[in-house]
Amino acid sequence: MTSPIMVTGGTGTLGRLVVPLLRNAGREVRVLSRSSREPGNGIEFVTGDVGTGEGLDAAVKGVETIVHCAGSAKGDEDKARNLAQAASRAGVRHLVYISVVGTDRVPVVSGIDRAMFGYFAAKRDAEHIVAESGVPWTTLRATQFHDWILMTLQQMAKLPLVMPTWGGVRFQPVDSGEVATRLVELALGEPAGLVPDIAGPRVYGMDELARGYLRASGKRRLIMPVRTPGKAAAAYRAGANLAPERAVGRRTWEDFLAEQVRQNR
Repeated sequence: MTSPIMVTGGTGTLGRLVVPLLRNAGREVRVLSRSSREPGNGIEFVTGDVGTGEGLDAAVKGVETIVHCAGSAKGDEDKARNLAQAASRAGVRHLVYISVVGTDRVPVVSGIDRAMFGYFAAKRDAEHIVAESGVPWTTLRATQFHDWILMTLQQMAKLPLVMPTWGGVRFQPVDSGEVATRLVELALGEPAGLVPDIAGPRVYGMDELARGYLRASGKRRLIMPVRTPGKAAAAYRAGANLAPERAVGRRTWEDFLAEQVRQNR
């Protein structure tokens, strides 16, 4: 009998897609949650908090593989440290981590850099923690998800009349389902260290993404590019968040928007 695979962030954008794929592969799944839930359909819910470390030792007991999807805008390094320490104590054999393209290329050196792009620094530190934990590991870096691009544009479109965007910035959005499929492949395999990035099929200027969103949502706004200061923003404009040589994703931004429109009719 194989041990369960534990998924952190199992109810989030990525984790909720990873869990059924693992079940379809015939694996029992243990989902870490901060609140108790009833088990079912081969899914066990255990209570624990990667942010504080509370309950992690009990949660990882008997687990050989962990897929760490619990990410946030800040604190990723603390979550990785708490989880990696518990995994090491429990003798976990494989820790799979999802990171972001550009962690090694976006410099976060000033206050404004940290305010806007601190996520990259946290992901970079988390990568190092996972790699140095003593637990065999695999890390996959992905470009921004379609879901994140949509959420960002929705926030920017809340102003009347105008829609500020990040001037000169480009994105290569990738489908979260495709990233989930790749993560499951990695989780079912042997630890592989830092594996090749996964990125979407096309690179878009942010103004192009915004125009597509406005058309799909039926909104009218004047797009107003705003140039963000700082070294991190300059690296972004230079394409540090892109991986054109790894354009392995198939679902485009246009495909994603069309699906959103169908769902919201």
